[in-house]
Amino acid sequence: MTTARPALDPGLRELLAEMPLMSRLSPEVLARLRQLPSVPVESLLAHRRVDRREITVPAKDGVPIPLSVFSPATTDGATNAAPCVYWMHGGGMVMGDRFSQIDIPLEWLDELGAVVVSVDYRLAPEATGTALVDDCYRGLLWIAEHSAELGIDPARIVVAGASAGGGLAAGVTLLARDLGTPAIAAQTLICPMLDHRNTSTSSRQYSDGPGVWTREMNEFGWRAVLGDLADGQVPEYVSPALADDLSGLPTTYLDTGSAEVFRDEVGDYATRIWAAGGQAELHVWAGGFHGFDALYPQAPISATARRTRTDWLARVLPSDSAA
Repeated sequence: MTTARPALDPGLRELLAEMPLMSRLSPEVLARLRQLPSVPVESLLAHRRVDRREITVPAKDGVPIPLSVFSPATTDGATNAAPCVYWMHGGGMVMGDRFSQIDIPLEWLDELGAVVVSVDYRLAPEATGTALVDDCYRGLLWIAEHSAELGIDPARIVVAGASAGGGLAAGVTLLARDLGTPAIAAQTLICPMLDHRNTSTSSRQYSDGPGVWTREMNEFGWRAVLGDLADGQVPEYVSPALADDLSGLPTTYLDTGSAEVFRDEVGDYATRIWAAGGQAELHVWAGGFHGFDALYPQAPISATARRTRTDWLARVLPSDSAA
């Protein structure tokens, strides 16, 4: 029996018709996808006044994890500490790099004067279990420890990510809360990959057919990162929807499309933050498919979604830590 689905936004439907879609992933397909060239980050920096720095930080097991630091170039001698956006890229836990979807946080550099730091966490299936979220957490610790050197305000660090990166951002935020450091001012979770169980209504709606990210593709990504872990062994930092306690989290922005596999787990996460007494802002964009605003930023619905996130960050981040 075919499961009914919300209709796609008309503008997105027209754009998506030109995109080759898949229904599932395999190791062979993943190997081919990993060989595709990414958009050179230099093309995104060409029209911006940005200082770029490349560094590495040691992972828990000593493996070097690359970080890219993008800072607004200033010529007026300004010394005010800037907010920082710590970015985790998407790619289903199995592909992508620190420059994937980097255009999203670079807009926050433009409009909010934020320093953007993006992490090249290790990918599954080569890395499994908590390795990915641990890599991201080590990068966050480095930012907090070097805030003065980076010219950032340690009270205005935002953790953000899209898709798999949104799930990792949620896991990093839970980890920082439970370990008591470092302070996170806000988290921005864009169509986040939060729940390995893959049992929601929206998950079943986007199954048995081609799409940008389907239930079958999601199952492949989760199998890759979880390895041999049984359900009862999966840490909440890896699959944040498992967390029993969502209290004590920083103010949170979540968004998703109505026509995508993660819709219901994102809505449930927001509801549980509210139930725990926390503050969350949830947007479900009617007719949006997974990652629509990253894939087609020119679409009117995408421009609105991106503008709404930027406006939210401008509201929740005070002008300085004394504000």
